[in-house]
Order: sequence, then structure tokens, then C-alpha cells
Amino acid sequence: MKAYRRPLAPREIDHELLWLVVSGATFAGLAFWLAARLPTPQCAFRSLTGLPCVTCGATRAAIQFFHGHFAASFLFNPLAFLTLCSLLAFDLYALTVLIARAPRVRLGNFSRAEKRLARSVAIILLAGNWIYLLTAHPF
Repeated sequence: MKAYRRPLAPREIDHELLWLVVSGATFAGLAFWLAARLPTPQCAFRSLTGLPCVTCGATRAAIQFFHGHFAASFLFNPLAFLTLCSLLAFDLYALTVLIARAPRVRLGNFSRAEKRLARSVAIILLAGNWIYLLTAHPF
């Protein structure tokens, strides 16, 4: 894997702007949803099986995260908490790069072993999160 910094090329998709807008719109939508006191979606997997799915608790984790209750957010869904932390870090990076018009960080040239490692880590994180949800919240 190679990490490098370079200016945005002409006609290249501005990923920092794109994903900053997407995450901001998602946050605004969530804030509107909660402010309007609309019902939260029910988990179809849990309704059918009685067991939590891998993302169960993510909505509650997000609510706690945005209220600054980070420990509670982690306890509801550790993977959702880590995802929100990563999203916040990316948004801060994107905002900084956009304001400063700085070169963008890009990753490339992934070897086959690095791709396999990334897939393995993703599977381990999802499985570990699901095991946590199955054991931490008895039914």
C-alpha cells in the first residue's frame, strides 16, 4: 500500500467534499427525524429471530454519541461507535483540506495480501461486534 498527497486533478471526483456533504446531510436527517419524534425503525432480523443483528443498537449508539455520552454509545454498539469516530475524523480532515485547498491524501497500490488482510479485519470486526451484541444484551 502506498499513501501519497497530491492536488485534486481536473475533473476528478472531490471525495472529501462529496463524503462531507453526505455525512452532513445524514446527520441533519437524523437530527430532523429525532426532533420530529418520528418512530425509529424496528430491526426485521430481531423481529423474526429474537436475536440482535450486527447493527442492532447503532441508532441508540449514534444518539448517545451526538449527545457526548461516548461510553454509553460504545456499550450500545462498539462497531457503530468506532465508525462514528472514524467518520468524525474524516470529516475534520475533509473540512481542513477543503478550507486550506491542500493536497489530498490518497491510498493506492494495494497488494493482494493487503486486500485479503482488509477483508479479514472487516469480517473479524463484524463477527466480534455481533458476538458482543449477543452476549452483552441478554434477551
